[in-house]
Amino acid sequence: METLTLLAGGFAVALTPLNIGLLLLGCFAGTLIGAMPGLGPVNGVAILIPLTFAFGFDATSSLILLSSVYFGCMYGGRISSILLNIPGDEPAVMTTLDGYPMAQQGKAADALAISGVASFVGATVSVIGLSLFAPLLARMAIYFGPADYFALYILAFVTIGGIAGVDPRKTLLSAMIGLMIASVGIDPISGIPRFTFGNYHLYDGVDPIVALVGLFAISEILVLLEKKAADRTAPIGITSWLPDFRTIWMTRWAVLRGSLVGFVSGVLPGAGASLGSVMSYSVEKQASDKDGTFGKGDPRGVAAPEAGNNAASGGALIPMLSLGVPGSGTTAVMLAMLISLNVQPGPLLFERQPDLVWGLVASLYLGNVALLILNLPMIGLFSRLMMVPTWALMPIVAAVSFVGVFSISNSVFDLEMMIFFGVLGYLLRKLDVSLVPLVLGLLLGGDMERNLRRAMSISDGDWSVLIASPISIALYVLTAVFLCLSVWLTMRDHKRTQSRVTEG
Repeated sequence: METLTLLAGGFAVALTPLNIGLLLLGCFAGTLIGAMPGLGPVNGVAILIPLTFAFGFDATSSLILLSSVYFGCMYGGRISSILLNIPGDEPAVMTTLDGYPMAQQGKAADALAISGVASFVGATVSVIGLSLFAPLLARMAIYFGPADYFALYILAFVTIGGIAGVDPRKTLLSAMIGLMIASVGIDPISGIPRFTFGNYHLYDGVDPIVALVGLFAISEILVLLEKKAADRTAPIGITSWLPDFRTIWMTRWAVLRGSLVGFVSGVLPGAGASLGSVMSYSVEKQASDKDGTFGKGDPRGVAAPEAGNNAASGGALIPMLSLGVPGSGTTAVMLAMLISLNVQPGPLLFERQPDLVWGLVASLYLGNVALLILNLPMIGLFSRLMMVPTWALMPIVAAVSFVGVFSISNSVFDLEMMIFFGVLGYLLRKLDVSLVPLVLGLLLGGDMERNLRRAMSISDGDWSVLIASPISIALYVLTAVFLCLSVWLTMRDHKRTQSRVTEG
């Protein structure tokens, strides 16, 4: 009953004219951004963060806007996957396996409708889970001490990226760069400047928003400008917009299984929607692919990953809100925005700012319905907008980035830092180094250091305090399991690649 009362208060917050307008704007903009190959939810949220500062939105309204963009991008990513065979983002990669073959068979309308319904169900399951489990996790987190939080941050760094099959060495390199950047500024304990090179602009450290806009928005501009616009593939024509509802009904069990698997994957700190999509597709293939139809246009191969990646998106909000540890790259960007607005996610957030938490949850319920209504009849518009040329798209992204960052502090130095991080992000992407571990290191490095030093102060320098509580021991065991799983997945993929080369 208490949850229902709080949720009713959340709907009162979400249904204000401003928040409804931001919700619809975020859903529409997110779908457009997700439909454009290569942008994806992380870039979409990073590009629009400066607007929240430029218009002076409070934390609740800003979070509603960015969460709507996040969910909208997850919906929109399927459009280019099905029509162009170009995933809008990483989680949409699995949708291309069966979505594009369905489009080639003249079943594009079916594939788009299935993905829309699966996305709706997956996202709804995740929001229900968010309503039920985030408050419970927040209550448990009150018992966390400094050593337990340090163990939790270690778990976040191990699970980020590596569990999804990314090269662990590059993941570690990216995380180390993020931790180095997080150490810039005044030492929180001694008050001595560190790595500021005598520049007073760096005494407060690196502004996470400036770094994130540079890493994602500016680097994306550089990457897209490098590509030729002629490389884009013309979308497959859609002859009918009326899907076969029998086909949609046939995928119901795939949708439910994908939703549950995706939600569990999303709750894992750092795993995100990519893991949810991969795991959902793998589980469904094992359960349903009796005739070898997966990869050849099986509707269940579209439904499962779409339900999985949308369920993981909502699940990723649980550790961000209740523990202050982002569950995905996009929630890491959202965490930076909240910190910049002096909102500290964690176990006390549910007590101190219930309007923010439950207003967000209520807006996600509304946003899912809005996205379903918005997406099904407007696929034609979104598919045409995918063909916007790079020369027209990039100036808009650049203008929003520069104006937004300058509006935060009116500092030219911040613009210079944004460009620096843009070049850094571009170079790392050219080297195939993920930016998400860097973001995690930048955001969590300061808290990780403070909790370690607090634990050592309490214990008078005794390192055994780090493994003194059952919570920290359980977290280290979980960390070891994920680390072994990451190494095993990497070795398995390496062997598969070698076998293919040998057979070829």
